[in-house]
Parts: sequence; C-alpha cells; structure tokens
Amino acid sequence: MDPSPIVELNRAVAVAMRDGAPAGLALVDAILARGDLADYRFAHSARADLLRRLGRTAEARVAYDRALALTQQEPERRFLERRLGELPV
Repeated sequence: MDPSPIVELNRAVAVAMRDGAPAGLALVDAILARGDLADYRFAHSARADLLRRLGRTAEARVAYDRALALTQQEPERRFLERRLGELPV
C-alpha cells in the first residue's frame, strides 16, 4: 500500500517532533514541491509552524497567509490569525 500525501504530512510532523523542525520542514517542502497538498490548509499551517519554530518569520508569515486563504472554519481562522499576530515584526 502506498502512503497518501496526508499520511506523509502526518509523518513529517512526527519527524519534526522527533528529529527537529528542519527535518520535518524538509519533508513538508518535498510534499508541496511535488504539488501534492498545494490546496490543503493543514500542509501550509504545519509548514508555517515549523518555519516559526526556526525563526524564519517572513516565510512563516507567507505560509500562515496561505493557510488562512484556504481555511473556511472560523475557529481555525482565529487560531491561525493569532499565530500570525504572535510573529515578531
């Protein structure tokens, strides 16, 4: 059985927890570079969080904005907006 892109994303998050944000980010970026999950809000919010953890604020801002553009649920929007607002300027 081949893993789906969503399973790969979940694995990337687990790898980030185990091996650190750079390892997880590399996996998320590879998924997105293939075009998989380009319109999946959780891929962009995961990427944003990893970038935030790495102090890559400008890139995190772009990723949070992309996740927000794809998010319809108000609680998710509030969470992402709060995270975005917590980023240093």
